[in-house]
Amino acid sequence: MAIIINLDMMLAKRKMSSAELAERIGMTPANLSILKTGKARAVRLSTMDAICRELKCQPGDLFEYTEDDDPWKR
Repeated sequence: MAIIINLDMMLAKRKMSSAELAERIGMTPANLSILKTGKARAVRLSTMDAICRELKCQPGDLFEYTEDDDPWKR
């Protein structure tokens, strides 16, 4: 997949645990884990809004696009 999820990095910068974020945004820790690991097929805008609100960040801070055929990723 060409989308990299940087949620762990943002959590570390904010010194917040996944469990704390999940509780604050009303999401189960299991579903947040699916998002963090890149296994989610979609993300609701309301979920993104809640995550960005709690982490005080922009959506672009959480997601990064890379080319699938990037030679540096091999």
